[in-house]
Amino acid sequence: MLSRLKTNSVRLSNMYPIYLESYNNGKLNGIIDKAFKMLESCCICPRKCKVNRLNDERGFCRIGLKPKVYNFMPHHGEEPPISGTRGSGTIFFSGCNMACVYCQNYEFSQLDEGREVEFEELATFMLQLQDMGCHNINLVTPTHVMPQILKSLELAVPKGLKIPIVYNTGGYELPGAIKLLEAIVDIYLADMRYADKDMAIKYSSAPDYPKFNQAALKEMHRQVDLAQLDNEGIIKRGLILRHLVLPNNIAGTDKIMKFIAEELSKDTYISLMSQYFPCYKASQFKDISRRITYQEYGDAKAAMEKYGLYNGWTQDGRGLERFAGVNIKPM
Repeated sequence: MLSRLKTNSVRLSNMYPIYLESYNNGKLNGIIDKAFKMLESCCICPRKCKVNRLNDERGFCRIGLKPKVYNFMPHHGEEPPISGTRGSGTIFFSGCNMACVYCQNYEFSQLDEGREVEFEELATFMLQLQDMGCHNINLVTPTHVMPQILKSLELAVPKGLKIPIVYNTGGYELPGAIKLLEAIVDIYLADMRYADKDMAIKYSSAPDYPKFNQAALKEMHRQVDLAQLDNEGIIKRGLILRHLVLPNNIAGTDKIMKFIAEELSKDTYISLMSQYFPCYKASQFKDISRRITYQEYGDAKAAMEKYGLYNGWTQDGRGLERFAGVNIKPM
């Protein structure tokens, strides 16, 4: 763990999570209408495929109207404030608006394993996770199914859902789409994957990733600000950034840390991740066909310190077990 970790006091409205207030005042329904309108000629992410997903047409993400889910479960392998003591109620969505050649979840993110579910069933998953005692509902790769998630949320609230939403994203987002979530999401868990647009295209087929990623993160930070933890160290609201260190400085770590310090806040919570391994198609690319070295991870930590970033979590040379991943079995 990084030194000088700061705990921000929790200041929450009387209606918490924030989506409860939006449900009660009718705002959630209006947000859902706007979100589904974006699916008619799909412009929910930077790709803007323009297919009519309301008619079940498929674009880059390969998902039509119904969301596809690989699994849902209490997850104890996330950052400590997310998993806490009872686990994070994680829902793994199939499909993705990126195509990372090294994706560790490629079975469902790239090969589309999983099954389509009705909105009512997705709402039931949320309620079951809450009943299991999870601290939050953790939406993994939600970007391409954001409207469908909101509809399911609307169905779950009157049945008793009352734990916060974690929007767990690869970071390839439209700021306008994130803007819709201002009255919905309390916790953003977002990647900063690349500082160089050419690297983003080569390894994730994500044109202009840095531009969209940085603009979206500014919007997330504006909405929820710094991570706020309760007395037990559980996040209640705020932004946590993840940065996966890649071999040969493919990610551009120094530039990313500079952006965080200068454009967001030096108090931003950062998870500096060392567990990269050449999964899926990575062996076909020489520069990422190996794990990172001690020196490469040390350089990444040094970049954080260089820009005065001391909030968050780092890993030792062996990697912390909590970030080593879990066996995610399909439903």
